[in-house]
Amino acid sequence: MKKKLEIVKQNVIKCIKCDLCKTRTNSVPGKGNFQSNVIFVGEAPGKNEDKTGEPFIGIAGKKLTIALEEAGITRDEVYITNIVKCRPPNNRVPSNIERNTCQEYLKEEISIIKPKIICILGNTAFNSILGGSEITKFRGKVARKNNLLYFITIHPAATIYNQKLVGVLKEDIIKLFNLIRELKNDKDITVDIEYTS
Repeated sequence: MKKKLEIVKQNVIKCIKCDLCKTRTNSVPGKGNFQSNVIFVGEAPGKNEDKTGEPFIGIAGKKLTIALEEAGITRDEVYITNIVKCRPPNNRVPSNIERNTCQEYLKEEISIIKPKIICILGNTAFNSILGGSEITKFRGKVARKNNLLYFITIHPAATIYNQKLVGVLKEDIIKLFNLIRELKNDKDITVDIEYTS
């Protein structure tokens, strides 16, 4: 499993499938525990991630780390990745072409790790994975598509601009890990949204 993930990582590092390869400093493969029960999926790398080649290490990453710690979880226990593995110029939202070009990497990460649940962080990831929008309406909910479970929450970056959302993120992350405990104990959890295709 670890070897397979390493292959995906190397493929991401060398990737030249879209024009983002021309503007990036480093591509940013997913990182974390390959035996994790959860994969966190954000939008795309930012400036700090582009510099270092590591996901979620800027301010938004610190906000996620704090929310995890409040739930009694360390970053080493989870796996963190993004929809798009290279930083779009000026932190713009990744285009549909960029998202579609990159989606195979996320599919591979999910199929190798086989998490109990995938945590969608923010509108872009919600839209890319489930075709959703209006994250604030759907946050805290569980969705199922193609036999995979998803938990929807806000992007940690949103808490930088809106202090009220700090509590929302913490609350959602605590709920997420309560759901994971139930799944580990083979309990059924309530699915709020079923996707048929």
